[in-house]
Amino acid sequence: MTSKEIRKAFLDFFEEKGHQIVKSAPMVVKGDPTLMFTNAGMNQFKDKFLGNEPIKWPRVADTQKCLRVSGKHNDLEEVGLDTYHHTMFEMLGNWSFGDYFKKEVIDWAWEFLVDKMGLPADRLYASVFEGSSDDNLGRDDEAASYWEKHLPKECILDGSKKDNFWEMGDTGPCGPCSEIHVDLRPEEERAKLPGRELVNKDHPLVIEIWNLVFMQFNRKADGSLQALPARHVDTGMGFERLCMAVQGVTSNYDTDLFQNIIGEIEKLSNIKYGTDEKTDIAMRVVADHLRAVAFAIADGQLPSNNKAGYVIRRILRRAVRYGYTFLSLREPFIYKLVEVLKNTMGDTFSELAAQQQLIEKVIKEEEESFLHTLSTGIKLLDEMVSKTRQENGTHIDGKDAFVLYDTYGFPLDLTALIAREHGLSVDEAGFSSAMEEQKKRSRNAAQLETGDWIDIRKIDQTKFLGYDTTEAEVRIARYRKVSQKKKTYYQLVFDKTPFYGESGGQVGDTGYLEQDGAKTIIFDTQKENNLTVHLTEKLPENPAESFLAVVNSEKRRETANNHTATHLLHAALREVLGTHVEQKGSLVNSDHLRFDFSHFQKMTDEEIEQVETLVNKKIRENSAKEENREVPMKKAQELGAMMLFGEKYGEAVRVIKFGKSIELCGGTHVEATGQIGLFKIVSESAIAAGVRRIEAITGKHAEEFVNDQINTLKNVREAMKGSKDILAGVTNLLKENADLSKKIEAFEREQTKALKNDLKNKITKKGDINIIAEQVQVENAAMIKDLAFQLKNEVENLFMVIGADINGKPNLTIMISESLVDQKGLNAGKIVREAGKEIKGGGGGQTFYATAGGKDAAGIPAAIEKALSFTN
Repeated sequence: MTSKEIRKAFLDFFEEKGHQIVKSAPMVVKGDPTLMFTNAGMNQFKDKFLGNEPIKWPRVADTQKCLRVSGKHNDLEEVGLDTYHHTMFEMLGNWSFGDYFKKEVIDWAWEFLVDKMGLPADRLYASVFEGSSDDNLGRDDEAASYWEKHLPKECILDGSKKDNFWEMGDTGPCGPCSEIHVDLRPEEERAKLPGRELVNKDHPLVIEIWNLVFMQFNRKADGSLQALPARHVDTGMGFERLCMAVQGVTSNYDTDLFQNIIGEIEKLSNIKYGTDEKTDIAMRVVADHLRAVAFAIADGQLPSNNKAGYVIRRILRRAVRYGYTFLSLREPFIYKLVEVLKNTMGDTFSELAAQQQLIEKVIKEEEESFLHTLSTGIKLLDEMVSKTRQENGTHIDGKDAFVLYDTYGFPLDLTALIAREHGLSVDEAGFSSAMEEQKKRSRNAAQLETGDWIDIRKIDQTKFLGYDTTEAEVRIARYRKVSQKKKTYYQLVFDKTPFYGESGGQVGDTGYLEQDGAKTIIFDTQKENNLTVHLTEKLPENPAESFLAVVNSEKRRETANNHTATHLLHAALREVLGTHVEQKGSLVNSDHLRFDFSHFQKMTDEEIEQVETLVNKKIRENSAKEENREVPMKKAQELGAMMLFGEKYGEAVRVIKFGKSIELCGGTHVEATGQIGLFKIVSESAIAAGVRRIEAITGKHAEEFVNDQINTLKNVREAMKGSKDILAGVTNLLKENADLSKKIEAFEREQTKALKNDLKNKITKKGDINIIAEQVQVENAAMIKDLAFQLKNEVENLFMVIGADINGKPNLTIMISESLVDQKGLNAGKIVREAGKEIKGGGGGQTFYATAGGKDAAGIPAAIEKALSFTN
């Protein structure tokens, strides 16, 4: 069976068992502060398990895109080294929300694997929870009894709490689980050692294939367990591992999911897979990481320097580095593999085809950038090797090695490899210490402690009233205390609320709760999954009573102006630039709006003006909002509503229409476009390959901006002494300035030439060293640098130290010929650091050229003498 047939067989099987087949949620998580990426199939159903969302279908099945590269689940460093770990993978799953339980799920798992997939029964093992005295739980004899219908007792294994008790996190739903393992070893190996001896022992051919989780407890903040009112089933099966077992191969990478990609890598590198372990690992890394990066970009996450974007950038850079080091691929190549990936998985995940051009462009630009960085990192490592040798060291400093890892993407093994080629080692303890310090900083920055929810009244879901009102009488349904970075606050959930929770790019509302004249400030409103959470610094005195909830209406109104303006902007961009324009992100608050969109070149001034004109025209038309809050998804698609890749939509959606602008949106908007007043674009820039960003303002902020520009123009006119043609006057002024600058540069060149000749006449010799040591008068530090490099090219065996007082600030420059650096071990950077102390400053640089600045110009003569002492 092909992977496509296996995936279809799974979904068809559970559809026949009465399950609703749902789409995969985006791999990039939004609205859940505990997760960056979807790392398990159950993530999109989290609110159902927590009781925060009503259950529409009691039985569900799907295939879910997952990414495990951060937090508790992090397989990144294993990927490629073995044949069964991945960053991005598919998880096939079936769920029961208060419906069937252990018996049915165990029977169906057996039926699917043995009867439908044809896996040999004598190669399967099941593990059950052995119990835990800490939790006062006994062995899961119930699950074991159901397995005994299918497996002999010796194939039913007891598993530890670590392996066979699944928990969502430190708190929340949890329960025992039953893992299914398959033994794929050859018969002769199986005859020597039974598979049960290798279960959970990291054997590449005795692997876990399916995990059946029986959610029946809630873990409280104090660590105790509480029985859930309804029992659930959550299963997850590694699709790649299933394909490996069904297709009869010994590696996930030998399945058709990866072989087409690896085949293309073979062509690009001219290296055959299966001939060398190092190149095999590199090809597996590239094939795996391609999938992770491509799906992340398709879901709206671009590589960047922080949070989820940094994780994606690291994954891509790891792939580039493996290609560079082991496949000798020195030019961008990963972007060329996107076409093969689309052909392999695009029928199930249409976003790959829809976003192909963007994915390729982003990956190519990232590759080009990192290949340059990689080259720079290698040069830096060469300098570290040289420095270590000069200091008669035997190993490269661990902190330096960590900088290479953190900044340039060099893993420790690559640094160690290059070091060994030069007869050196790496201080691994120092590297580990630096790594741990960084992890500690990250943990401290993200440290979040939450108490148990205190339930006051039971609700199915918070009803949102904010589309129609900014005030309402509400009751608190539940609350909890939260501590983060030594700050303590409370999260409140209401039975209904006029407050908009941050989502879809729109910030959360602020306002207050009022009861008997006492006000409790709500400083933010957030969405956690589907839960609207109101943040307050203190808990109201009588939380069980009713309150008047009041939204800051002015802030809401200005935010609505900006949100509606983003819809008008989106439509205008598509009209001016083309229908390839799609939203890639946004930020909407009361001050301004930010809109990211797909477009492959900088917008011209004319295009920006056209877009502004179209938006302001629509504002003047005062188009009324047309809103429908419960439109079936199919109907919304027929209407041509814009949908965003990476967003998870329900079966019924809210459609917002202003003229030709039709979008699915849950945000707040103006009743008619005239309320916006004025729209003004203040910047247009690139944020990634193929993605541009517009920042704009509306209403009073736009008026203030225009008035500031007019006042600036008036001031310029006054400075130009009332010139009627301001542009001509400024142009003439700039020309005069340029002419003067050229004259100054010519004068400085002559001054430098005269100073150079004077210094050459003052050369003294110490052995074979030509020494220049002087305090000089110059206009700027650039003149000294120019002078230093000219003298270096003209004087052999030069040791030059020059001091200067530039506008009251001491400057020290040292230039040393490479011949002296190599033969006598002189180091300009090291010398300038010591000499700089005399001017109460410091500096650094390269071995042959370095500079220092300071606070005490009177110390320049002593600094020069200090530098000269290194020539003794």
